[in-house]
Amino acid sequence: MAGREEDVTVGASRYSERQALGTSAQTQEKDYKEAPPAPLFEPEELRSWSFWRAGIAEFVATFLFLYVTILTVMGVKRAPNMCQSVGIQGIAWAFGGMIFALVYCTAGISGGHINPAVTFGLFLARKVSLPRALLYMICQCLGAICGAAVVKGFEKNMYEVQGGGANLVAHGYTKGDGLGAEIVGTFVLVYTVFSATDAKRSARDSHVPVLAPLPIGFAVFLVHLATIPITGTGINPARSLGAALIYDKNHAWDDHWIFWVGPFLGAALAAIYHQLIIRAIPFKSRS
Repeated sequence: MAGREEDVTVGASRYSERQALGTSAQTQEKDYKEAPPAPLFEPEELRSWSFWRAGIAEFVATFLFLYVTILTVMGVKRAPNMCQSVGIQGIAWAFGGMIFALVYCTAGISGGHINPAVTFGLFLARKVSLPRALLYMICQCLGAICGAAVVKGFEKNMYEVQGGGANLVAHGYTKGDGLGAEIVGTFVLVYTVFSATDAKRSARDSHVPVLAPLPIGFAVFLVHLATIPITGTGINPARSLGAALIYDKNHAWDDHWIFWVGPFLGAALAAIYHQLIIRAIPFKSRS
């Protein structure tokens, strides 16, 4: 039916069991309202306390994220062997769990980005304005630097001996391998962010706004399980910058470009895929 949604809506509470699954959804009028695109620049926004409050929330969240996760990495590295520590799985849980908790805490204030790549993807999709995107990225990077600095203050010798949680392409992998891992890993994360915060899904399932941090944190956990052996898992330029800057050894900067280019490319691909393929929003606006 031209001009109507063709997506299949699943939900026993909406459609009776006698209806063939997927048929009623195609005959229903749209029951949600698409948010208008965020303006590229709005001067009034800069004079709003909520604008600056959101930046502070991103700073604090990224600070806490680096503090807990880098401490976890240091704890694993200082253990005599993996069996006497939480291991790679524990590191992955620390990253995913902190994202789950922090997104839950800050989603109502800043959106809970905690990652310049996520902010970049949402900016490309016109979910945030340019000034807000720039403010978030700056605050995220500053928060990450401060979080890593506090960890180094706790255990300076161990921090420098064990690499400070800095991201590197592991021995046996090429720079292309590392770049590919960062692109795909960030795609998974940002695609999950778009899906978990989708306006249509939120209108259909009232519990989604409450549960949105869960799939996002779980995506971070799974990506870390897959790519820790390759790059230590960046998928967050602020996280990579904070650890590299405070560790500040030459080899920490050798592959650093990968942890900016990869996440930003992955985020851009996820934004394009979700907007053009999954939701086809530009095409709907023309109909």
